[in-house]
Amino acid sequence: MMTDEQWQAIVNNDPAHDGRWFYAVKTTRIFCRPSCKSRPPLRINAVCFAAADEAIAAGFRPCKRCKPTGERLPDEEWIALVADYINRHFASELSLHHLAEACHGTPFHLHRTFKKVRGITPATYIQQTRIAEAQVLLSSTELSVAEIGARVGLANPSHFVALFKKIYGTTPNRFRAQNT
Repeated sequence: MMTDEQWQAIVNNDPAHDGRWFYAVKTTRIFCRPSCKSRPPLRINAVCFAAADEAIAAGFRPCKRCKPTGERLPDEEWIALVADYINRHFASELSLHHLAEACHGTPFHLHRTFKKVRGITPATYIQQTRIAEAQVLLSSTELSVAEIGARVGLANPSHFVALFKKIYGTTPNRFRAQNT
């Protein structure tokens, strides 16, 4: 039996109830998290389960939108793809518009979703990725600071040094001297 509180959680897509119970729709044979953004079913067609396994045992399949069986949520999955793209193309010129186009979204939605999922903006993630790779190159090669900056996508040497110092608190040359 569904309580009024559970019904309100479904109608309001309340994430506070996620993991505590699941709801299924008899007509579609699909079950969801209470926070699922799909259209709410008619109340007479909804049934609640304490666990995802119970819903599966009753013949319902997991929703592809809210993924109630524990896989990553769609936003997390998308941002993981964006981060992977950045990790593979960090040395290229990457703008928010370019990332959005390459990863099938809009710049505004990508920026907002990336920050929500990762806690930082895409630009900050790109900078951190570039500087982390520069750290590896400084420790393992004899390339000049300017060459390393260019290899990681920061062709302006003074910008590269300033960004490195901002993140690590030391210049690339001092970092190299301390870590070789």
